[in-house]
Amino acid sequence: MKKLLPALITTLLLSNYAAADDNPVTAKQLSGHVYVLYGQGGNIAASVGDDGIYIIDDQFAKLSADIKKTISDLKPGSAEFVINTHHHGDHTGGNENFAKAGAHVIAHNNVHKRLKEKHGEGSDYLPRISFGDDLTLHFNNEQAHVVHYQHAHTDGDAVIFFNNDNIVHMGDIYFNFGSLPFVDVDSGGSVDGVLAAVDDVINQIDDKTQVIPGHGPLSDRSGLITYRKLVQKAKDVMLKAMQNDASLEQVLKADPLSELGLEYANWLPKERVTTLFYRSLK
Repeated sequence: MKKLLPALITTLLLSNYAAADDNPVTAKQLSGHVYVLYGQGGNIAASVGDDGIYIIDDQFAKLSADIKKTISDLKPGSAEFVINTHHHGDHTGGNENFAKAGAHVIAHNNVHKRLKEKHGEGSDYLPRISFGDDLTLHFNNEQAHVVHYQHAHTDGDAVIFFNNDNIVHMGDIYFNFGSLPFVDVDSGGSVDGVLAAVDDVINQIDDKTQVIPGHGPLSDRSGLITYRKLVQKAKDVMLKAMQNDASLEQVLKADPLSELGLEYANWLPKERVTTLFYRSLK
């Protein structure tokens, strides 16, 4: 069974507990007008109310029609806004399709920069509204506070606080699989930034807060604290292995993360996690 776990984690990461193949996107109601949508990519939050509809992240382009249908089943209409938590394709792949359907994409300035580098100036993948430190979306009787966290999973991460409904969407700052995060060092991410962001969120929420991770099942403050301890433990064992100016090759040979007893997804094996943590902490 243990040998099967990496493949199982990968399957869960891609499916996020979707139902059958003929229904790849499913919705779970969290409050009077906030839902979480599971599909194949980053978890989506949807705000559905009297003012209209907006979503947080939009997974892959191939799922846009299914996402739109799932939303329309909740309330006839289409998304007026799409908020990107960061620039990775499993969270922004549907930007173009939703923009062409009339949505305005919102993201941090660094997300705009990275998507422009990838797709070119004027692309519908690009946010039409970008921000620096934060912004607030006053919509559906909710003041959704969108906050930028520097150098966490990437350099453009946004966490969205639904303060009235006591819900928070953390994007890929939080991987809820009992595993370590993908610290995208090449996109400005850092281990210390992930820890700082998680600490800040923990301090702002309470035991009744519903926490939407970037991937994995719905969580809460207790789950986020457990995740924080895991990341801190990984940092500690890495720093111990990196003493005396140990090289990356020496650290990989020492295999410090094996002490944690974790399983790893095929796309993010232990060697890659070790390398990214090393580069960040170095």
